[in-house]
Amino acid sequence: MNKFPNKIFGIVQEDIKAVEKELYSIIQSPVDLVNDISVHLVQAGGKRLRPALFLLCARGGNPNQSELLPMAVALELIHMATLVHDDVIDNAATRRGRPTANARWGNHSSVLTGDYLWAKAFSAIAVGTKQNMLKILTDVISNMCEGEIVQLREAFNADQDEADYRLRVAQKTADFIAASCEIGALYGGLDERDVVQVREYGYAIGMAFQITDDILDITASAEQLGKPVGNDLRQGIVTLPAIYALKTSPCRDELRNIVVNQNMSDEEVSRGLEILHETGAVEYSYAQVNNYLQHARNSLPKTLNGPVRQALIAVTDFVGLRKY
Repeated sequence: MNKFPNKIFGIVQEDIKAVEKELYSIIQSPVDLVNDISVHLVQAGGKRLRPALFLLCARGGNPNQSELLPMAVALELIHMATLVHDDVIDNAATRRGRPTANARWGNHSSVLTGDYLWAKAFSAIAVGTKQNMLKILTDVISNMCEGEIVQLREAFNADQDEADYRLRVAQKTADFIAASCEIGALYGGLDERDVVQVREYGYAIGMAFQITDDILDITASAEQLGKPVGNDLRQGIVTLPAIYALKTSPCRDELRNIVVNQNMSDEEVSRGLEILHETGAVEYSYAQVNNYLQHARNSLPKTLNGPVRQALIAVTDFVGLRKY
């Protein structure tokens, strides 16, 4: 359910299979509980978007193939660690249709396993990775932590605007995807200007991806999402559709009362979602997604070889159309 269509990442499909295999190898621990939680997380799957984009962008140049696997694995391990911590913070019971680690093993073991995955990520790239690439990664992790803290601080705050939202999305999602593309371009030996453009592509993809996630939270079914619908609203996370509706809806005062309610009922969540659908918030948000995707396409360097360029454009098409 969560994989990108094979045709999009066909160029690097064998590399992604190698990443999958290496993930199982690197997470092995003599501590049974750590091993059980880590395997559960890998088996939960995912789109493997960050390592796939890294590998594609590296293929845009002339990389040393033997150096790519450790970084690709590290990128996915970092992503997995952030998801574990997010689920603990959100007290989430399901992700991708499966019980979360914290639901099965508790918060303490889950947080520590997330830390274990961070350590394994940097262990994978401790030897031979250039300092500038490590700095890109550590800066991104710092940004993600700041974004999460801001989101916690601003929970149930109906006075957020689009600038606040976009900064939070950049810190939580877009900067990491941008960094994955940038590091790939560096591995491929692209020139400085092309590296900047590839990073901009990744940033725009990341913004579009997260806005789409926020739209799907109010439009998709629980089966499609693998988690409850309206989860953001219930947790007080004010996303772009809600910000738009709080500005434009004739029922904005009613919606505001729902958004700030830290103990909202199922009926209030349903009513909040109904108001969002009535305002054109979904259409407005998809328009922003399309703007970012067009910017992503326009940012791709002209120097990229044809198959890589086509694959990266196909990613933009998939993000714009995805329903999960």
